[in-house]
Amino acid sequence: MAPAYESGHASIARTILKSPVGPLGLVSRDERLAAIMFLPQPRMLPYLVERTYGNAGEENSAPLAQPIEQLEEYFAGRRLVFRLPLDLDQGTPFQRRVWKALLDIPYGTTVTYKDVAAAISQPSAVRAVGSANGSNPIPIVVPCHRVIAAGGKIGGYGGGIPVKTKLLDIETRTRLLAASLGIGETGLRPRRPR
Repeated sequence: MAPAYESGHASIARTILKSPVGPLGLVSRDERLAAIMFLPQPRMLPYLVERTYGNAGEENSAPLAQPIEQLEEYFAGRRLVFRLPLDLDQGTPFQRRVWKALLDIPYGTTVTYKDVAAAISQPSAVRAVGSANGSNPIPIVVPCHRVIAAGGKIGGYGGGIPVKTKLLDIETRTRLLAASLGIGETGLRPRRPR
């Protein structure tokens, strides 16, 4: 089976981050965050990286120092916006449009798949948006967990429903704390990484 995303001569690094939602496999490609993988079995990370990128890369946390720091801050409720170079070149043009739209969802809020379809000017593409959301290679940072089904149902999530619920709970608690401290909506709005 051919890898989903050929790495060519890219420099690939990988490491594991212990988090409140379980072990996360972090992958960088040419100094950009390329993937966050939910790992029920951390020893599978090299295999998953090789299957996705064509080589297993090297175990090296140095290129992933910023993502590690920012994810730890996020889980501690101290980071509202990620400011990281991202590798979103690995999807189809449609998937990339959806992933970029996800970056505009305000911290601590949820939108529906229909809302995302409207945001990319394809209101009839709700199912395709759901599929692209499920293919997001950088969950948490590209906040696909903020997208829910119509009627307020939580919907699916690659890391599992308990993980999605925990991420939304972290953001709700942080948002409530920010409101109690007088930090308004503008302080919680995302700004796209440059």
